[in-house]
Amino acid sequence: MDVLTIRQLSKRFGNKEVLRGLDLTVPEHSIYGFIGRNGAGKTTTMKAILGLLKPDSGEILCLGEKVCYGQTHTNRHIGYLPDVPEYYSYMTPLEYLKFCGEVCGMGKADILARSNELLALVGLGQDNRRIRGFSRGMKQRLGIAQALLLRPRLLICDEPTSALDPAGRKEILDILLAAKEQTTILFSTHILADVERICTEAAFLSGGRIVMQGTIAELKSRRASDGYILETLREQDARALMNKSSTLRLTEQNTLVFHGGENEYFSILQYIAENRIPIQRIERIEPTLESLFLEVTK
Repeated sequence: MDVLTIRQLSKRFGNKEVLRGLDLTVPEHSIYGFIGRNGAGKTTTMKAILGLLKPDSGEILCLGEKVCYGQTHTNRHIGYLPDVPEYYSYMTPLEYLKFCGEVCGMGKADILARSNELLALVGLGQDNRRIRGFSRGMKQRLGIAQALLLRPRLLICDEPTSALDPAGRKEILDILLAAKEQTTILFSTHILADVERICTEAAFLSGGRIVMQGTIAELKSRRASDGYILETLREQDARALMNKSSTLRLTEQNTLVFHGGENEYFSILQYIAENRIPIQRIERIEPTLESLFLEVTK
């Protein structure tokens, strides 16, 4: 079942066409990477999904129900974490979630149980400090808890790791992996390493259109190897090979990286065999989402 379906979505701001016939489908219980450069239209798309922005044309369905601008009935299925969440800074995490639950009409017992469950999930269960003292990463974690409060079928995260240090990024990614048991996640980002780590599927946004989408394995299979690593036993052999071909680059004392065509690669292997050069290792460099993204969006 598809939790989210977007068909031919278009949006223009003045003379700038931000979205141009965007098509996207997000299957249930996936962590879906929505990948694009800064300014590619990711946030515009998310605002349209939330009914906060009126598209010029196209259709958005959330769990089969049409999203209508200004009539946000479909948002009962959606949790949202903006890129910079804002809070009442004088509250504690528990007070803030209780406030959100009351605004949304949850019962008191459910609010307390759900708040404690989610604060434990995001690692804030024992933290009674005021939010004003929280780091950026802690605020992002609290934002995920708030977005999950009403048990949404779809959780939308707008670049949740973009301004975090490596430790903070890891914490957020681990939380999203754990949250996958409860919901489907649309994860907007321009950090390709994060997508490779946690996403099950992804789509590349470029020029206002989805230029490629599929599972992570499918996407990687569409690009050939990025090259090979050749490691010789002796340093002089590595230098001799480098002099033999301009496609070989010395990266360490006796390790070379090859980037070139198939004919050139087999020519190098033939030279190695004919000159009986002892090789320690030949390893294929696996294609990455980053190299594929740069290739299809250049």
